[in-house]
Amino acid sequence: MNKKNIPLNERIIFALDFSSTDEAKQWVRRVESHIKFYKVGLQLFLAGWFPIIEWIIDRGHKVMVDLKFFDVPETVKLAVEQLQNRGITFATIHGNDPIVRAAVKEKGDLKLLAVTVLTSFGENDMKEMGLQCSVEDLVFHRAKQALDIGCDGVVSSGLEAARLRERLGEKFLIITPGIRPGKNIEVKEDDQVRIMTAEKAIKNGADHVVIGRPIKTSKDPVALIKSIQKNISLL
Repeated sequence: MNKKNIPLNERIIFALDFSSTDEAKQWVRRVESHIKFYKVGLQLFLAGWFPIIEWIIDRGHKVMVDLKFFDVPETVKLAVEQLQNRGITFATIHGNDPIVRAAVKEKGDLKLLAVTVLTSFGENDMKEMGLQCSVEDLVFHRAKQALDIGCDGVVSSGLEAARLRERLGEKFLIITPGIRPGKNIEVKEDDQVRIMTAEKAIKNGADHVVIGRPIKTSKDPVALIKSIQKNISLL
């Protein structure tokens, strides 16, 4: 387990993947006694724009804006500027070196996370794209490049986290999506390929785990959150 002093109620970043701000707010109110960190992705951002982010922050919580900026460097630079001075903790980018470099120059008080390889992406996808390396090697290469350029951390599955920690050290953030709590939790229409439990991901070196569907589809979301946090606390 990594040695950063991160509060237990910030280890889980709850993915607010909802189509309306009202539904997102209902969920924040439902779980905020146990979770203080939330992800706003494309769906909710398009539904609620900056006001939903401001609402979450005003309640004393942290926000990860997961828009995975990928465009020509100048456009990414201007997009990152729009996130400055809003109290946002994390923002994500997904691109080659010039894109990452442009984002880093304008990150200001943001912690910038480079998305390495989406967790819905597997070895068969690599072959179909004509790539000769493994997913793990590609994640490592992209992570090293992003950190060398000046990113504060990366987004990767828990499967790659151990190698990243071993080879690249402790002085950067690893945020891990594709979290599945265990065999007793069924997530329908699951498109994630590289998955892992929260406690295993953190044991491998992740700082935060992003969890959405398992919590939303649970019969008792708060009980599930408490169970995951208990397992993390025992590491």
